[in-house]
Amino acid sequence: MEPVPDHHADLWLARIFAAKAAEGQVIRRNIAWIDREVGRARFMAEVRRRRFHLLQTADQFIVVCHSGPVYMLF
Repeated sequence: MEPVPDHHADLWLARIFAAKAAEGQVIRRNIAWIDREVGRARFMAEVRRRRFHLLQTADQFIVVCHSGPVYMLF
């Protein structure tokens, strides 16, 4: 897969994390779409930089947009 241009990745990440859902809620995105738009490593680094939590289920990433504890109940 070709590397994503930095300016495109920067804009995409800014839009995703500027969304209302990024204010203490959750963001869900298809992993293939993330790979295509910014690259998985870049996305994961941004989630980590923000001290958010990242979950994977099937073909989806779920970002819990806060740095507090997260518990898997079942």
